[in-house]
Amino acid sequence: MSSILIKIDGKRIEANKGETLVDVAAKNGIYIPTLCHMRDKPCLGTCRVCSVKVNGKIVTSCTLPVYDNMDVQVNEPEVADMRKALVEFLFVEGNHNCPSCEKSGRCELQSIGYELNMTVSRFPYRFPKRKRDYASDAILLERDRCIFCQRCVKFIRDKATNKKIFSISGRGSKARIEIDKALANKMPEEQVEYAADICPVGCIIDKKRGYDKPIGQRRFEIETLKEQILGTKED
Repeated sequence: MSSILIKIDGKRIEANKGETLVDVAAKNGIYIPTLCHMRDKPCLGTCRVCSVKVNGKIVTSCTLPVYDNMDVQVNEPEVADMRKALVEFLFVEGNHNCPSCEKSGRCELQSIGYELNMTVSRFPYRFPKRKRDYASDAILLERDRCIFCQRCVKFIRDKATNKKIFSISGRGSKARIEIDKALANKMPEEQVEYAADICPVGCIIDKKRGYDKPIGQRRFEIETLKEQILGTKED
């Protein structure tokens, strides 16, 4: 790979041409929040929470390969407030009652809310009513919590047929996550755990786990999402 120079918030950075911007930023200690992106996985670009300004235009950093002399603004006030507004939208478009959620302390949406200093949304809450799905043997779908990141749709497939186990039906306010019961019942235990783990919120619940870790030992009570992405510890 050829080496190029880019600038992020005024800092000159050497990178490999073709690397995605969000990964280059993380490698250089610059935090960009994400909810759909997973390192070493194909880019999805569904949540838009990683949006930044590049040469004056707003783009998603998880889908953009770096190129020579690109000028990136991550913490410019307008784009930072826009990212915060997107997270607030996700809270009001679902029912995220953190104290009673099994994913509390492990939820990426909750963690990003803290990282962005969100206390309450500026937008009115919608309180949707989406029916839970208990049908599969090992998985409970809490549809009210789904943020439609599509990680499960893209990265969880039946091992024998390569068919999708999860899907999205409907559009707009009628959209909801679906599960193929027959395929889900064939999932090995480790795949069920993986599906629950990659869900950034408390939508996909492993029926055998639930509240399996006490308060004080959960993922984001030990370290923040920012620390995990950057591989650093804050003082």
